[in-house]
Amino acid sequence: MPNRHDDDYEPEHTSSPTADAMEALALTGYRPAYDEEDARPLPEDAEMQGAIAEMFDGLAATLQDTRLGPDLPDLLWGAVNLFHRGIDRVQRKLDENEDAQRASQKMQDGSEIRSVEIERLICEGQALLDRRDGMEQMRDLAAERYEQIIGTAWRPFAGSMVNHRTMTASMVASRDFVRAKQRAETNVLIPAGTLIVFSGGLDFDDHRLIFTTLDRVKVKYPDMVLLHTGNTRGADVIATGWAANRKVAVIPFKPERRFGNAAPFKRNDAILREKVRGAIICDGTGIQEHLAREVHRLHGVAPLRLKRGGA
Repeated sequence: MPNRHDDDYEPEHTSSPTADAMEALALTGYRPAYDEEDARPLPEDAEMQGAIAEMFDGLAATLQDTRLGPDLPDLLWGAVNLFHRGIDRVQRKLDENEDAQRASQKMQDGSEIRSVEIERLICEGQALLDRRDGMEQMRDLAAERYEQIIGTAWRPFAGSMVNHRTMTASMVASRDFVRAKQRAETNVLIPAGTLIVFSGGLDFDDHRLIFTTLDRVKVKYPDMVLLHTGNTRGADVIATGWAANRKVAVIPFKPERRFGNAAPFKRNDAILREKVRGAIICDGTGIQEHLAREVHRLHGVAPLRLKRGGA
């Protein structure tokens, strides 16, 4: 048996905690713990825009002129909707955070434990706000790419499509955080501007007349907000396309099924409760006639009437 000197002996090596942490960082990147503030930056606007463009353009280039071409609009719509649903998931967490902050506020007793807890919730809430705003930015970029490729504006099946990015609040205390969130929600869901009513029949399809008329109204009211009767085809859909193209806020008032045959008139009543400054009514049915008559009676507004073949 050969002699073995002590200098030749190599002990068995095990990795240290530091080495394990460094290996995890190399594999997955830094990820803050549950109770740590997330100091990682949001993606740059240019990076987000480039990523969305590559994703949509690559899919379009691959599927166009193939048998899958007819499915492209639905696939791209679904791609935008992924971001839209992601916003809803973050918003639910944000609502839960708000409830937790309120509960923590009630339990504050001046102790360090309670103070640390409310500070953690504030940091978590701010991170969620940033995530929501980033997801909204991605959703809006994807919607723009969808419109460029498909030729029509992207709209969700249900709910609002809003962007809170310019509504960032300054957080100094938990109560201020909650109030700022409530103010941001209210301001973004009630756009400031001159309210203009629009309604038309389901078979009114004069795109040129509608676009020209709405352009004239926008010259008079640059801050216009378009309130329309929420039909899924016809004049209202054309007006929605105009609003998306001109970057005008649009609020569709859809009839509620629970009112049965009276739903369109109940919907008209909801529109008429707003402070309307103008109205554009296209040829349609008695529903449009009712709206034109009532907007004049209640608000003193003489509706601009659009007829097939000319104004």
